[in-house]
Amino acid sequence: MDTYGPATGASAASGAQEWPARTVPVAGVDLLVRDVPGAAEHLPPALFVHGLGGSSLNWTTLGLLLNDTVRGLAPDLPGFGRTPPLRGLGGITQQADVLSDLMDREFDEPVHLFGNSMGGAAAVTLAARHPERVRSLTLVSPALPHPRASAISLWFLTLATPRLGEVVLDRSRRLPFDRRLKTSISMVYGDPTALPPEVLEAHEAELRRRDDDEWQPYATVEGARSLIRSYLAPARRSLWADAARITCPVLLIYGGRDRLVDSRIRTKAHDAFPDARLLYLPNSGHVAQMEHPQEVERAFRQLIS
Repeated sequence: MDTYGPATGASAASGAQEWPARTVPVAGVDLLVRDVPGAAEHLPPALFVHGLGGSSLNWTTLGLLLNDTVRGLAPDLPGFGRTPPLRGLGGITQQADVLSDLMDREFDEPVHLFGNSMGGAAAVTLAARHPERVRSLTLVSPALPHPRASAISLWFLTLATPRLGEVVLDRSRRLPFDRRLKTSISMVYGDPTALPPEVLEAHEAELRRRDDDEWQPYATVEGARSLIRSYLAPARRSLWADAARITCPVLLIYGGRDRLVDSRIRTKAHDAFPDARLLYLPNSGHVAQMEHPQEVERAFRQLIS
């Protein structure tokens, strides 16, 4: 088990800078994807997968820091960011299918796969199904089944309950925007006061934009139901069973101030993957790639070296 210290080097790129965007028809939906600018065509590909309620913009800084090493691509998963939802279910399994189709269209060689939160769960599913297509797997606070019940797991259970989840989200959206913004920031980041102002401004702008998305509550409910289903799956079909089948190098990243994924699960996760390294960041929250991008960058470079 490896625990890396603080990174050194140049300051992180702006967390508010958007990558060039385009749309790719995948699985019957026009998927918005962003290409990391400045990456040479000969570099190995990387795929960055955001979590529940996130978007491709969650990977801006890390992608730019790594654009001398990988040729990165980040999608807005169906129902999130600027991509409309799929017809029917839109959970972890469906996300893995969409990502597989995207890789077929965009890449002709194995990828360095990154996943955050529910995107991490989808990345585990994808890597277990198609091990020959994944060079390495980097998971930031992956949504793996946790043996302990928590306030957050009960919140997801509420969202997953038929009719109740929609009612709760509707009432939440009616709260004053400033209150919702404060709650969102406190849930996602370990220490918001340490973030550059442009990162918080980008977070606020994205939250305001989501208010105009008719599909966002539906996608959130479907994502919550998918997480609950994965937690209740039989052992032989669980994400832990998928983890045990993944033989590529794995980097696990957990934040000590994560309010959405209990970082105490990191030892179980480290033991579950056959070839895993661990980066534990005591002051980070749920999106370490945004809060501590240089530490994540350095750990990834060590992983692939």
